[in-house]
Amino acid sequence: MVKCFEPSLDRTFAALVDPTRRAILTRLEGHDGLSISELADPFAIKLPAVMKHLDVLSDAGLITRTKQGRIVSVRLTPAPMEEAMNWLGRYERFWSARLDRLTAYAEAEEARAREIETGGLGKNDL
Repeated sequence: MVKCFEPSLDRTFAALVDPTRRAILTRLEGHDGLSISELADPFAIKLPAVMKHLDVLSDAGLITRTKQGRIVSVRLTPAPMEEAMNWLGRYERFWSARLDRLTAYAEAEEARAREIETGGLGKNDL
């Protein structure tokens, strides 16, 4: 397997592979923090499985856990996701430029085909 040589980025993407972990992150959106039981409630898996998912998310830096008394609260941490978005942004710019050139080529070919169909006459010549 090829690594991108950015261990934190590798951990972020590895954590995001699992749909349950992505759902956990989605559930945390818009909350200042949820207890583990609140977070685990909608999932059809046992609490130990949720804890393992939280460990992976925590190791990737995507969440933080804080304990107040007996309650452990989980919060999103934006930095790893921002790093991933910046990395993906490079490829977005690359593909946007390629797709812009492809669009321009397709439009030019379409215009050329229309010109051939009309015998080289433009709209104003008809």
